[in-house]
Amino acid sequence: SIMLKGMTGSRLGVWIAHCEGRAFFPDDAVLERVKSLGLAAMYYVDEEGEPTSTYPFNPNGSIAAIAGLCSANGRHLAVMPHPERTIRKWQWPYMPDDLKQDLETSPWMKMFQNARIWCEGSTK
Repeated sequence: SIMLKGMTGSRLGVWIAHCEGRAFFPDDAVLERVKSLGLAAMYYVDEEGEPTSTYPFNPNGSIAAIAGLCSANGRHLAVMPHPERTIRKWQWPYMPDDLKQDLETSPWMKMFQNARIWCEGSTK
């Protein structure tokens, strides 16, 4: 995803507004295609960073722990959590002590910086 560029492997706390938005696939073939094409852009993970279907880490029971999907070209991203509610450091539900002094914003701000960079570059 264009918005997630440079964030691969990140494990970040994020707000969930409700538990209704869950990934749904009409059959296993569609899910396997999503996985094989790398279209699952975000996952709900447990304390060890492993994808999980366990509550409260996966609050809506999303299939295969998928929290976000992107299009094959990376231009479209749909996520179930709400990173837009977590861009300021004080909004972040959890920030490790080693990051508190070094950051002006939460790491989620990177998504929106990436979007701006892409938009500015694509207009030239």
